[in-house]
Parts: sequence; C-alpha cells; structure tokens
Amino acid sequence: MTETQVLVINADRPDIDQPLAMGPEPEMFKLTQHNYKSGEWPFPVRLVKPGTKPWDDAIYLASMKQDPKQGEREDIKAIRQAHKHGKHSLRQIAESTAIEFKRVKDLVHKCSLPLNNGYWRAEKYNNPDEVIAYQTLSRLCKKIDAPEFSIRQASMSNGVVNGYYISWVPGLKNKHD
Repeated sequence: MTETQVLVINADRPDIDQPLAMGPEPEMFKLTQHNYKSGEWPFPVRLVKPGTKPWDDAIYLASMKQDPKQGEREDIKAIRQAHKHGKHSLRQIAESTAIEFKRVKDLVHKCSLPLNNGYWRAEKYNNPDEVIAYQTLSRLCKKIDAPEFSIRQASMSNGVVNGYYISWVPGLKNKHD
C-alpha cells in the first residue's frame, strides 16, 4: 500500500513552498505531535498534500457570500410561513417578515399566494367625503385613535367609533383561487 506524502506547514503562515517537514502521512503526524508537545513548534501546524493551493482569505470570504437564489428561497419560505400564520395582505406579510414591501409584492406574485385584498374603511359620520382606508386594522386604529376590539365590534354592526362608520370591505379574490 502506498503512503500519502504530506507537507507540514505553519497554519498561521500557510506557505507550501517552505514546509517544516515532508514525508509519509503517519510519520508526519507523529512528528507534528512530538514537536508541538516538546515546544519545538509553538504554533499550530497543518498537514497538506503537495500542490495544495495556499489559503486565501478573499476566496474564503467570497465563498461565504449568500447566493441570491438562496436568499430568494429563504424570503419565499418566510412569506409562506407568514401567510400560513394568518397574514393575508401584502402589508401584514411585509411587517411580520421584515422584508421590504416591494420585494414582498414581487415574491408573492412569483409564488402565487392567494391574498386578501380587502381593507378596513372608516367614513366620517358627518362628512361622507372623508374616508380612511387601510389594509391592516392596527394602522386604522392609530389613525382614528381607537382600540382594535371596538373597531371589530363596530364593523360587524356598521357601528360608529370616534365619529367614524367602520366597515370591512372584502376584496376580490385572486384569479387562480
């Protein structure tokens, strides 16, 4: 059986042109352990095959960069997860996943999720021309300064909250539903 030839190099300064030792792998392994324990080599060493390319930090860091397709797959996974957990509008998905709204819009279209295009509508009691509409209840709550439960309750009975008629306007379903 042929033994693999290896080089012993300083791991801190990986230069294969100036190895510390060269020989068959089992012998070099024993030599490195002995020299490290005795203090002759007070630095970490590596066993490498001849012809191994030296370590390059730039190449290593480039290999750690995320593949754009992988990032897109992770974003789609997060969007589907948010949709599964009851987020059915673009704004809700964007807020819950911390992905920017435009990207969510593009990816939702790409993965064909059925979205709820409905919205909350608040019409001023004494001025029907003043209408406030939001896709999320929390944004409407902030705008008219009212708690969520009272807005939900009013929407079921076309009631008035803080001088506004409240209603939920169901949107059109996607064509593929």
